[in-house]
Amino acid sequence: MKQILFLCLALLSLQASIAQKEIVIKKKDRKKDVLLQTSMGDMVIRLSDSTPLHRDNFLKLVKQGFYDSLLFHRVINNFMIQAGDPISKNARAAQPLGGGGPGYTIPAEFRTTLFHKKGVIAAARQGDDVNPEKASSGSQFYIVQGRKFTDGGLDSVETIRLKGRKIPADQREVYKTIGGTPHLDLGYTVFGEVVSGLDVIDKIAAVPTNRNAGDRPTENVMIVKAKLVKRKKK
Repeated sequence: MKQILFLCLALLSLQASIAQKEIVIKKKDRKKDVLLQTSMGDMVIRLSDSTPLHRDNFLKLVKQGFYDSLLFHRVINNFMIQAGDPISKNARAAQPLGGGGPGYTIPAEFRTTLFHKKGVIAAARQGDDVNPEKASSGSQFYIVQGRKFTDGGLDSVETIRLKGRKIPADQREVYKTIGGTPHLDLGYTVFGEVVSGLDVIDKIAAVPTNRNAGDRPTENVMIVKAKLVKRKKK
């Protein structure tokens, strides 16, 4: 009986060891893009080498299949689409989501050259009142849709939302022609951008949502699979 018990414990220990095996990020992984296959189309994301902590964490989660079958649980048209909550994988209909994660945060990696133009991927996080260091969620992210701005609109953002901080001229031009969410700049870590499939952002952003369930789509929009793919040359 003791031998059987010992064998069972040994098997459980081995299974736990395999389950907790650390995903290794190799040099070649950092040269690949991430393909997000969603229920509404595919997007290809190129991660930034300027934010190595966020880049490597995202690569790790993709390699271990963390994002497979998760939902875009918060969608706001002309703003952004958000995913990465593991609780969403088995969520009941209309269940509010957004509180789940891998159990850790990532230090902010703000870069003045990475800003919230349409198509960028950035890390979600808890609010400043409980998170003054602006540390990022370990898994939740959003992809910016935003909207186009006029010079007057950007002036207003600088005065009211950015507390007087000026938006660089080249970035102003992008916000006027491509669009985005400039009021989030240097408040949330941008760590990559969609290089293929921008139209999918618009499709997802346009779905009906339930405001009482935290802007969750009324019909599930899913990340079917996330995987590393060979980077195409421009």
